[in-house]
Amino acid sequence: MTSPQQQTAATVDGAALLDEVEAFHRRFNVFPTEHAYVAVTLWDAHAHLIDALDGTARIAFLSPEPGSGKSRALEIIETLTPRSATTVNASANALFRLVAADAGTPTLLFDEIDTVFGPKAGGNEEVRGFLNSGYRRGAKSLRCVGEGSEQKAGWFDSFCAVAMAGLGSLPDTILTRSVIIRMRKKAPNETCEPYRRRVHEKQGNVLRDRLAEWTATINEQIADAWPQMPEGVTDRPADVWEPLLAVADAAGGHWPERARAACVALIKAASEGDQASLGVKLLTDLRDRVFCGVDRMPTAAILEVLLGIDDAPWSDLSEDGQSSKPLTARALSKLLSQYVRPDNTPIKPRGIRVGSTTPKGYYAEDLSDAWARYCPPPPGESATSATSATPQVNGGESVAEGLSETRHMFAETDTPTLRSVG
Repeated sequence: MTSPQQQTAATVDGAALLDEVEAFHRRFNVFPTEHAYVAVTLWDAHAHLIDALDGTARIAFLSPEPGSGKSRALEIIETLTPRSATTVNASANALFRLVAADAGTPTLLFDEIDTVFGPKAGGNEEVRGFLNSGYRRGAKSLRCVGEGSEQKAGWFDSFCAVAMAGLGSLPDTILTRSVIIRMRKKAPNETCEPYRRRVHEKQGNVLRDRLAEWTATINEQIADAWPQMPEGVTDRPADVWEPLLAVADAAGGHWPERARAACVALIKAASEGDQASLGVKLLTDLRDRVFCGVDRMPTAAILEVLLGIDDAPWSDLSEDGQSSKPLTARALSKLLSQYVRPDNTPIKPRGIRVGSTTPKGYYAEDLSDAWARYCPPPPGESATSATSATPQVNGGESVAEGLSETRHMFAETDTPTLRSVG
């Protein structure tokens, strides 16, 4: 005998309903790709299933310039999601209490998020902690409650669906928990319907109520779902996309295929837009532009090559945001010491035999573990061609004969050769 929910599920076409939600977005939002419409539509639906999910995907609408449609995206989401609450600034304590309120888990819409994490915002570590922890069910924070001397410690939930919009970027810890939609100004040939809240909000709310009706019928299915991830999607990206793919699978039709295509495309776009940390950038340049198959390099030769890379930051490093200077041997050692050798000890400079001297330098074997763990895949060119553009240490017994000469040779031929020092 079928339950009332199962009977309702049979009468609701989830795929068709998601099509309508997507069409509603298309009336008022100009997103940068087709994949963005898919992701946002699935995100709207997943917000109705928050009580059935172990994790939630944050979604972030970011742009380099104002007037790119970010706030409008949140306005449309507001009409389609349950218990939506929009804020442009809120304390961590207020956010924790909002999630804990008896009205039910809210859908938090954070506009102008750049004012929270921008360069003049002072970090807002407590809000960052709320957003970082709240993507997993069971995440709680300890807060004091009560008045004066009557205060007691209490645990507050932070698990809820969060959509954000802002200029620039966000802290990496938040970006890695988010589906990222990079918005842009409309081109002359891109148009959309003007949004009038007093008219269109009601239309969105009708779709919201229909989403609530449909998602109630698939609640148990979603709670037990283990959606198949596209090849190569693992770890944090898989956590982010799991609830969205579960919704797509429950809807059926063309949504499972479109969802997985969007998953792969948006993860790739996010990774290509990542700003690697300074340490990872250094490791990658050492592997791809300095060592290139050589087993050891003196510090002086390493610095010569790094400082000669035009598109790298090594010749103009900022210190505490106030001054800048070229990378030094000391700064190089400090950066590399954050990473470890295969034996789990910090990477440190060691003596390298060069003729009758033993200058300090680094060995490829010491860097190999960090290269494998932190760096992106190496470029496709062969080690031979890459090595030809790198100062060589022949058998560990030769170094540059005058680094200024090497710099000149880099500029003239891009194939410098380091000769032995007599």
